Amino acid sequence: MCARTFRDVDLDTFNLLEPDAAAEAVRPCADVPTWIADVVGGRPYDGLDSLLTFAEAAAAAWGATEIDTALAHHSRIGEQPAGDGTEAAMSSAEQSGISGDERAIAEGNRAYEETFGRIFLIRAAGRTSADVLEQLTTRLDNDPATEDAVVAGQLREIALLRLEGMFTA
Repeated sequence: MCARTFRDVDLDTFNLLEPDAAAEAVRPCADVPTWIADVVGGRPYDGLDSLLTFAEAAAAAWGATEIDTALAHHSRIGEQPAGDGTEAAMSSAEQSGISGDERAIAEGNRAYEETFGRIFLIRAAGRTSADVLEQLTTRLDNDPATEDAVVAGQLREIALLRLEGMFTA
């Protein structure tokens, strides 16, 4: 299997990788096996737009199973990601704007986990601590079905942002 990190493969190369290597290349974007298989199986892509459109459609039906699978690899918002792999590097970069309010975010994380039984997930890229804390507080009022839909949407945003970042460095 070919070990790759994000940004060391261009789209033309990705189109030609063996399926296992292509799957490993996109896995850090969203570790959802059905999505990975769909994205890899949809090759070749004639450009980044076609890849992103296909990947977004493949993620459209994400539900509880996909959420649980993907969340198993995410750190709590405001905490350093575990490990030193590609996904941890992506998460660290995405959360780089989150500093300050650590205590309030940690308390919000605990309240969210007590309410929904899983970690709080938000696309952190481009967000401040205040924005994250506001979203966390607001989402605590969601019912479980609404929050499932919000989390699935956030996972899709993260996956597409990471996928786009792989090929636009």
